[in-house]
This record gives sequence, structure tokens and C-alpha cells, in this order.
Amino acid sequence: MRSKFWKLLSRVRTLRREDGQDPVECAHVVEFIAFAATSGIRTLASDLNFAFDNLGTELTSDVL
Repeated sequence: MRSKFWKLLSRVRTLRREDGQDPVECAHVVEFIAFAATSGIRTLASDLNFAFDNLGTELTSDVL
């Protein structure tokens, strides 16, 4: 049991020594997420606008 603990501790120590991401890499990831969210929201907004326009047209034609 102790040997497993020491192996795990050794792995954790080696993981801590690895360098993390650069701030530039983090900024690129944030930019990509923002771009994907923006394009997805624009598509969703367009589709919702089209659906509500069709719904309004159908309701207007049914009332008249």
C-alpha cells in the first residue's frame, strides 16, 4: 500500500513541474469560444426570427 502511495505522490510531483499554457494560448482559446458562441447565437436568432414570422403569418391568416 505504501509503494502505491509513493508512486502516486511521485506522479503528482511530476505533474506540478510541467509548464502550463501561455497567456497567449489561453487568449486564443477564449477567442475561439467567443467566435463559436457568437456565430451560434446569430444562427439561432435568425432561425427563431423566421419561425416567429411564419407563426405570425399563420395566425393572421387564420383570424382573417
